[in-house]
Amino acid sequence: MRDVLPTLEGWWAEGRPVALATVVGTFRSAPRQPGASMLVGDDGQAVGSVSGGCVEGAVYELGSGILEGTDDATLQRYGVSDDDAFAVGLTCGGILDVYVERVDRESFPQLGAIAEAVREHRSVAVATVVSGPAERVGRRLVVWPDGRGERSDGGNGGVEGSTGSVRLDDALRDDVRGLLAAGRSALVSYGTDGERRGEGLQVFVESFAPPPRLIVFGAIDFAAAVARMGTFLGMRVTVCDARPVFATSSRFPEAHEVVVDWPHRYLAAEAEAGRIDGRTALAVLTHDPKFDVPLLEVALRLPEIGYIGAMGSRRTHSDREQRLIEAGVTEAELARMSSPIGLDLGARTPEETAVSIAAEMIAHQWGGRGTPLSRRDGPIHTESNVEPVVSAASLG
Repeated sequence: MRDVLPTLEGWWAEGRPVALATVVGTFRSAPRQPGASMLVGDDGQAVGSVSGGCVEGAVYELGSGILEGTDDATLQRYGVSDDDAFAVGLTCGGILDVYVERVDRESFPQLGAIAEAVREHRSVAVATVVSGPAERVGRRLVVWPDGRGERSDGGNGGVEGSTGSVRLDDALRDDVRGLLAAGRSALVSYGTDGERRGEGLQVFVESFAPPPRLIVFGAIDFAAAVARMGTFLGMRVTVCDARPVFATSSRFPEAHEVVVDWPHRYLAAEAEAGRIDGRTALAVLTHDPKFDVPLLEVALRLPEIGYIGAMGSRRTHSDREQRLIEAGVTEAELARMSSPIGLDLGARTPEETAVSIAAEMIAHQWGGRGTPLSRRDGPIHTESNVEPVVSAASLG
């Protein structure tokens, strides 16, 4: 929903009904990830995409029927196994589960608050029943991590709305917060009254976590290109350097913030404040031991950081590694560092180097090997961090 949220919120604020189609599950080489959405407006306008063009026509017709009142909210599977695969199947061979529903101010009163939270980079998650007993399908729970909001039965606990079952609401509140903390979305199965080991009801949990962070240490020419690439990838980018003459917003206009501070001190303070997590990436570009070694001592001992890369030649890498060992950094901690940083693309310019660094970050996140796809067999896409179906028991 994030990709169509501005338009959806605008139509919702105007009191216009809209059909919202959301990818809630994918199998094999599906073209879009869970959470990808498409809107069908009351004027016939279509916004967004659920498959990159493969099944949009069929989804549009389904959404139009829901808006006209001739169809109910439904979970529809599209893929090569369908009887009508020739007409609406996925040419990539994948399978999509798409949930289509009517959204208006009455059915989704929390939408405005959700859109505001997303704009302000605050966390929130939406749990929607997408299959199960007819009277429960479409019911939703909005879960906040900070205790705001009230449940419709008068209870509190940072939730709004209800699935129609207090037991399921309670189970979801805990499970959704776990998914939200990890920045994950998932299609979760429960029993019809919220039993974690049961079946018969599926809930799509869409997590709206703040964008992942990229912290670039070292205000050098390569840093500007890396900051630009991070912003392009949808990350929140910080450039940090202890030298105020170099660490200026005018030199890094595409960074979200530029900080003048000693790198190790800044990182330690951010970790202490809880602003570093498993989706945080560090690009250490200073290749100067008086900055790098204290910084990497801190970074390599923070287990929650997702990616740590350090720039430098082979000689710089060997010297840096020896200094870190002398400082007490263990072999296991050193193994978390990608140094020299980036994939071997033959990069020369700052921009090419930024692509190399971004490519390694992406490969690290998704388990890619960095080999040309033309030399690989099997599926193009590896498993994502959005599970097609998760047993609620596995989250407890």
